Amino acid sequence: MGSGGDLKSGGHHLSFHFQHGGGGGRRGGIPRGCVAITVGQGAEQQRFVIPVMYVNHPLFTELLREAEEEYGFDQKGAINIPCHVEEFRQVRGLIDQDATSYHHHHHHHVHHHHHHHHQFLCFRA
Repeated sequence: MGSGGDLKSGGHHLSFHFQHGGGGGRRGGIPRGCVAITVGQGAEQQRFVIPVMYVNHPLFTELLREAEEEYGFDQKGAINIPCHVEEFRQVRGLIDQDATSYHHHHHHHVHHHHHHHHQFLCFRA
């Protein structure tokens, strides 16, 4: 009953399976174009709904790569990013800044490529 999406990321082939419920473009309260993930471990774990476009961002790709090292590709259910919630919020803020910056520059036909080289070792606490 789920549909799949395939994505190549950093030389890896990732598969995502989304469950579809009834109701005008929303899957279990998740807006169209978004995906639910869990962040953190144990009592700290929280659910986030993020735009699918995050998956293509180099910072999020790094989080997925580290999650692969932690769990492997056979992870079932929601994508789990086992870093600290505050660290994920920082990464999310940087991705949002990049998206805003890209939209602003693209809108004005000025193409600057901003690459952030931040090392987030969320899993090595």
